[in-house]
Amino acid sequence: MTLQPENLKYLPSHEWVYAPQDGSGIATIGISAFAVAELNDLVYMALPKVGQQVEAGQEFGEVESVKAVSPMYSPIAGQIVEIHDGIVDRLETLNSDPYVQGWLIKVKMSDPSQLDELLDFAAYQKLLAQNG
Repeated sequence: MTLQPENLKYLPSHEWVYAPQDGSGIATIGISAFAVAELNDLVYMALPKVGQQVEAGQEFGEVESVKAVSPMYSPIAGQIVEIHDGIVDRLETLNSDPYVQGWLIKVKMSDPSQLDELLDFAAYQKLLAQNG
């Protein structure tokens, strides 16, 4: 999987989603480099279980740094089909590669049209600049 930030969709809360056009309906979700940088020293992450249902905008886990505990929200609805085993023990991966090695969960989308409601890269960059 060759994920580039420019090819992803984003929530204003800094989660990203990648949904390949391969017909699988499986989307990969993570948190942006901006979020990782803002949180800084990550110390803990809680992820959901495979089989759990998520709704668009619903909290699916949390990430904790020495500064704060932050919820993570799902950009799309569906059933979790895979979690990134081991990422919770290697949180430094998020610092070095939040888009490829740092993915968090994979979801079988129940409504792929929800992707159209998310921010594209340009809109996400504009949001970051406005809030900068």
